[in-house]
Amino acid sequence: MGELTITTWNVNSIRARLDHVSEYLAEHEPDIVCLQETKVEDALFPKVPFLELGYEVTIHGGRALCGVATLTKSKPAETHSGFLEGPDDRHPRILNVLVGGVRVYNLYVPNGTSLGTEPFEFKLAWLERLREEIASHYSPEEDIVVVGDFNIALEDRDVYDPDALRGKMLFTDEEKARLQAILEFGFTDCFRKHEPGPGHYTWFDYRTQGFERNEGFRIDHVYATGSMAERCVKVVHDPKPRGWDTPSDHLPVTATFSV
Repeated sequence: MGELTITTWNVNSIRARLDHVSEYLAEHEPDIVCLQETKVEDALFPKVPFLELGYEVTIHGGRALCGVATLTKSKPAETHSGFLEGPDDRHPRILNVLVGGVRVYNLYVPNGTSLGTEPFEFKLAWLERLREEIASHYSPEEDIVVVGDFNIALEDRDVYDPDALRGKMLFTDEEKARLQAILEFGFTDCFRKHEPGPGHYTWFDYRTQGFERNEGFRIDHVYATGSMAERCVKVVHDPKPRGWDTPSDHLPVTATFSV
């Protein structure tokens, strides 16, 4: 029996972090790589280093502070950019690929900016639209993995100080409810299958030296339908790249599945 490895990483600008990502992939060789916040138009995306590493490159970017890219060791049977139906998304935030019989959603969920604002309401509506799309087009019996930067910490154990942070951005009841509604489709939190305890985070604020203080949020997730979740053997948050020069504020997260 072999393994399928899927890495998700908000790189906070692929051009600024190209050396980091290339080095990391050369060392770890994940089968599928989902990058978020690439911050580059498709025509300017640096494909060549990833092609040289043996990846097929699927991109959905733009000039804004968004953009996603999915790198796969084998050619996808399907690729979809943005929502499957309806008006175009405001920014490039979704790539949906089918590769090796597994459907992989790569998401960069809107941040929401601050409570009571139009961007916050947009975030909630965006999550509802995603839930409706998954429920209307797919079945929980299919092999589906949804990964990315969700900009939501779902539970108290996912933040460093739940009492102080409760009701604040990334940790509001409204955001949690929208994410929980997506999970009710039939998704399992693959990290929590293996690690029930607190103190495990994927994003650390640059401004407060969050990484050095281990004051973070677990907002980068790997969710899988039943068949894939059962075969998930581990999920690793890798802190090493956070210690490199000019790092992303997110850690890479890698899930390993038996196949």
